[in-house]
Order: sequence, then structure tokens, then C-alpha cells
Amino acid sequence: MKHAEIYNPLLLMELIQQIGFLPLLDSGIFGYSAEEVVSEDCRYVTFSDGGWDWPLWKWKGPIVSEGGCMYGKFFANKAGFISREWWPDFCNYRRNRYPMPEEGSIEETILLTLREQGSLITRELRAACGFTGPKMRSRFDSYVTRLQMSCRIVTENFVYPRDKRGREYGWGWSLLTTPELLYGKDICTCPRTPEESLERMLSHFRGFLPDASESQILKLLK
Repeated sequence: MKHAEIYNPLLLMELIQQIGFLPLLDSGIFGYSAEEVVSEDCRYVTFSDGGWDWPLWKWKGPIVSEGGCMYGKFFANKAGFISREWWPDFCNYRRNRYPMPEEGSIEETILLTLREQGSLITRELRAACGFTGPKMRSRFDSYVTRLQMSCRIVTENFVYPRDKRGREYGWGWSLLTTPELLYGKDICTCPRTPEESLERMLSHFRGFLPDASESQILKLLK
């Protein structure tokens, strides 16, 4: 995949708008992830004192909140970005593959809670849905991942704890919402059939990833 050197979030935003789809980490296709396209100075590094720095990780918030794109676990249960231009087709195809949660299901409870609250960080959403007991975190996260894969939940931004000096630290928490609450119901409206949306996306992927196999591309889209 050809691209200019990327060393700041603005340049990464431009690439996302250009190609439409970009996994955050290893996608199974060589060179096709945000981690691989950014310059070496922007990748994860650890220090001798146990500290770390990862500029790319810190860019996620500004890219999601200012870059006009969706972020979530969309690619084989792994996180990535999708531009607003391509979201209607992606959402159209995925929601057809993953039907609406059944009435009374945990997934429906999660969606109803978000629609009522607007947006919640993951731990707040987990508590609001009653997942407060031991070993509940991983189970709850699996439901949220399925809802992201079905394009019913996205990340609005990232929230970080602050130290005594007011400085942000740590890995941060995802602020979750629904795409309709974030950008309006029209963002999930597409004039094509799910099959037409898939073929349109496949054709687009073949254009910017000519060396990727059909199975590699389908693994990301399905």
C-alpha cells in the first residue's frame, strides 16, 4: 500500500479518508495497519525505567473526535477506523450479517442503556447493565465486541484518568455510543443491497491493496 510518510494525526486522518478502512494493529495483510504506516518514531516504545510512549495510541482520540470517522472493533474483532464515506456500505452489509439483538437479550439491554444515557465509558456501561460480579468483565466485553462488529456500537472518544497535577495517564477508556447518536440516523442508511455494498467494498479494497488475496480482504469485511 503506497502512502506518504505519516508522522502526525492529521496525516493519518487524511489516509483514512483516502482509503476508507484502516485497522489499528496487525490486519493479517502486510503493511496494512495504522501501526505499520506511521513513522518509526510514532510506534510503541518502552523505556528502561518501565515507562512507555506510543504516539499512535494517543492520536486515536483526536482522530475519532475531529477526523469524521468511526472507530471500534470492526475487523475480525480487532479495532480500526472507517471513514464516514464508507460507513453506510459497511454498516449495511454488517447489520445484515448480524441481525438485531433479540428482545430481552443482554445485547439489547446494552443498546437501550446507551440510547438512554447517550454515551458511557466501558466500565460505566458494564455497571449500568448489572455486570458487577467477579469475572464479569471479559464476558461483558465479548457482548460489546459483537455489537461493534454488527456496527451498533462505536467509540465516540477516549477518556483518561488524571494524576494530581492534572496530567492524563494510562491507556484510557473507550467512550461508547451508537453511530446514530454520534452522527444521526442517516449515517446508517444505504441505497444498496447488502450484496451490492459488499461488492462495492471488495472492488475498493482491490484498488488500494492489489497484492492482498480475496480471502484476506473478506476476513476483514466479514
